Amino acid sequence: MRYFLGDDTLFLRGRFRAASTGVNGGLADVTTILNHTVPHDFTGDPAHHLDLLAARHGIFRDYFGLMTAVDMRHLCVLQYDFVTVFITAGVTNPTGAGTPQTINIIVYSREGMADSALLETIVTATGAKAQALHDLGYDFPGTTTDAVAVACEQGTEPSHTYAGTLTGVGRRVHAAVLHGLPEALARHQGKVRRSGPSFFIYSRYGGEHWVEWQKEGCPYYPCHFPGQRCDYCYCPCYPCGDEELGEWVASSSGGRVWGCAGCTLLHIPGIADYVKRNPEATLAELKRLREQL
Repeated sequence: MRYFLGDDTLFLRGRFRAASTGVNGGLADVTTILNHTVPHDFTGDPAHHLDLLAARHGIFRDYFGLMTAVDMRHLCVLQYDFVTVFITAGVTNPTGAGTPQTINIIVYSREGMADSALLETIVTATGAKAQALHDLGYDFPGTTTDAVAVACEQGTEPSHTYAGTLTGVGRRVHAAVLHGLPEALARHQGKVRRSGPSFFIYSRYGGEHWVEWQKEGCPYYPCHFPGQRCDYCYCPCYPCGDEELGEWVASSSGGRVWGCAGCTLLHIPGIADYVKRNPEATLAELKRLREQL
């Protein structure tokens, strides 16, 4: 899975088995899941609008789409072991008339999921959303235009048949939404100000807790070499699985996590600039570029 921002849109690219309640929704094999920002006064046909957007990026039909009036700079990305959750949130359209601000949630699992687990993850994420809103003092469980998409890599052996809150995948999704939805709302409402998307990692170091990664004022800079670029310290390729760049290591929870602390690929200034211009560049392409710099 690769993800990147462009054209007021979050793109997740890969070969996914996925379920979605959004545009082109259902249960299918897709190459792309996107979350697109539209103007507050948008009145067009959602499917036609997203078809044109997708076509501009060389994507034809095999995608799931979500739409929102929330700016993508307020996106929150949460990494919890093998689960990554993407959230944009606005609540000015609660079960009634109002501008089309929406709570959109995309869940990606690196581990394989049966169709039943993909579908149950929608239930789990929706329940966590309702609980998070209740905890914030709202008297509604969502807005009229909320959507959820869930994906795993197509062709991977299903490790998860169910995704309720007592399962490994469901517990992680529930925790990520509970933490991420208030953070996403705070950014959209201006209570927390960031210049771009926010990234959170579930850490067990010093006790289990969420950590927001921010490159500004990082006490470890430079962690690799003087003059390094930190635009991609939270790597959009993670976990790439390329053993020339990292390795699978034992985690404190008993599983395995991708360790790439020694990888400097996206910290090289020329490569960081190249990825910004060409967000879908493959790892092989970037490694070849490294040899030329």
